[in-house]
Amino acid sequence: MKIKKMTAKAVPFFLTASALVLLNCCAEGKKKQVFASDVIPFFQHWNLILGDGTNAGEVTDYENGDFFYTASDDAGDWVVFKTPNAGNTHGTSNNTRTELAQLKKWLPTTEAQMEATLKVMQVATTGDARVAASYSVVVGQIHSADGHENEPFKIFYKKFPGHTKGSVFWNYEINTAGDDNSRRWDYSYPIWGHDFSVVGPDKDSFPPEPEDGIALGEAFSYAVKIEKGMMHLTFTSAGHETKTFTKNLISSEYSEPSKIPNQVNSLFVPIGQDGVERKNAYADEGLFFKLGCYNQTNGKDPKVNKVWCSGAETHSGDLQKQYADGNYAEVWFRSAAISISDDAISNAGYFRANDGLSAKTVYPSEVIPFMDKFKMLMGDGTNVENLVGFEHPDFFYTVIDGTRRWVVYKTPNSGVTSKNSSNTRTELHEKREWTPEEGGRLTGTCKVMQVSVSGDARVAASYATVVGQIHSGEGHENEPLKIFYKKFPGHEKGSVFWNYEINTEGSNDKRWDYSSAVWGHDMSVVGSGKNAYPAEPEDGIALGEEFSYEVNVYKGIMYLTFKSDTHKTKTFTKNLIASEYTDPSNMPEQVRQLFVPIGQDGTERAAGYKGELNFFKQGAYNQTNGKDPEKSMVWCAGAETYGGDIAKQYENGCFTEVWFREATVGPGLAPK
Repeated sequence: MKIKKMTAKAVPFFLTASALVLLNCCAEGKKKQVFASDVIPFFQHWNLILGDGTNAGEVTDYENGDFFYTASDDAGDWVVFKTPNAGNTHGTSNNTRTELAQLKKWLPTTEAQMEATLKVMQVATTGDARVAASYSVVVGQIHSADGHENEPFKIFYKKFPGHTKGSVFWNYEINTAGDDNSRRWDYSYPIWGHDFSVVGPDKDSFPPEPEDGIALGEAFSYAVKIEKGMMHLTFTSAGHETKTFTKNLISSEYSEPSKIPNQVNSLFVPIGQDGVERKNAYADEGLFFKLGCYNQTNGKDPKVNKVWCSGAETHSGDLQKQYADGNYAEVWFRSAAISISDDAISNAGYFRANDGLSAKTVYPSEVIPFMDKFKMLMGDGTNVENLVGFEHPDFFYTVIDGTRRWVVYKTPNSGVTSKNSSNTRTELHEKREWTPEEGGRLTGTCKVMQVSVSGDARVAASYATVVGQIHSGEGHENEPLKIFYKKFPGHEKGSVFWNYEINTEGSNDKRWDYSSAVWGHDMSVVGSGKNAYPAEPEDGIALGEEFSYEVNVYKGIMYLTFKSDTHKTKTFTKNLIASEYTDPSNMPEQVRQLFVPIGQDGTERAAGYKGELNFFKQGAYNQTNGKDPEKSMVWCAGAETYGGDIAKQYENGCFTEVWFREATVGPGLAPK
């Protein structure tokens, strides 16, 4: 089949006079450029969003050689929509698109219709087969302009590498009840081939090829009709059975947890997306059509979100490199049409809210609004006193993972740190100080995205980060609480544990920590050799898996609560003003094994931390450093630091990164 790309070329400004005469003589015989609006004359109804995030507006007599142009083959002229795996995007999406968005919005109780004939020419050649969104593109959708701006309808095409045929399916996204939209989910209906939930068993292993699938370059058509709150769908393709569906858009079937489909329980519930839908679904919300090429394959790490983050090749956003090796989506449309009710109104508000949104800075203080109560030390040694309206792209910023926004704390194995520590941190430091008798309370919901990949497995601090602590500001300035996450290289799951550091009687050189396991191992579980790791914890927490903690100090007693959706809640109590470690005979066996061999065998003062001013800390306090393990087989991790070069450490996984989506700080509360 002969395929010809049809695009305009600039005329060189240095043409000679005789050449210009010849050009003018031939102008009448030159073929007129064909624009997309010549092929499908309906572009006055749309704005076009390009794969670089640009809103190109109405695109009559318009083309862009990278994203939007015309092509022809034996069947005639087509409109080409093309977009890479990574680039600037639109709104709060993870994904690039070259896609039309309707200029008007309409209520689901009125009448609206969209139909199109198309063929998908390319989906990304890389991705993680375990991730549902990998190797897929959306070719048409209905989007809400109001409320959560969710999507009651998306038409997907998805094809795994090495397969001849791909699948066509459509998804319904619930219009989540309540203000928290992070627990929204999709339910997927197969048309030809599999539905969205069919994934590979591992990163590079694919499920069976669908017998009734659609090949790249094979045309199919869809028709979407909205009437009196009902969505009527028809899908046709030569050689395939015509498929029809009906879905109510104004009365939900998913308003109770018991109504969540099994497909959703398997795919979305494990990542915490287990919401219910408001009873009237999308009633009273303005909806609008979208059509084109909305690439679902992105370069985000699957540990961020195992449904939507594909881990595909992006060449750091280089457009031409992505196009050169197939890391893009391309969809051709031969015909398309829309019709809507006369009651439809302007959709300008949606574009005002979403144009350029991905380029706008959302500060950490907008996500977790307690930043006025903290100062911070960052991984390069910089102290920041005012965190309201502050971010730093290397250490402290926000991201969106496809469902919600998070505050990121990131710090390398080696940089500049505080006067009393060997370890770097990007960590909040509470401005208020309080005694254990006065009390205080700190909560956090977080997920650890990275711990150092290098270190010495015999060293207890290797591959670990602290995500919350209580620190004393007086006396020895010790730490009555440190909450750790630790994961050995090659393990899927890591451990969460907390340490109590004694407030040493006399010299502080002999201080030690006692470690309590929450999920997985405690701190004392180490490897038998530098690169020999202990058994992976069965009940551990994976990178990217969310968990929460509450630290509540009330009248000298510390109450700890740890929660995770997939783990048993754990609680602990510790007296901070009366010590249980005042005599050498009371030293725990764990401490005798871990700390006594390095000469740390002290006792604690009888009153513990009584009367000392303390403060909370929260963030990423990297425990993996480059110091020689011979100096301390507990705290000196012997990790790679690249001479302190932060960029090289980040590039090679020698850093820690922790995300928080919620956190609070305040006075201690009487325990329930």
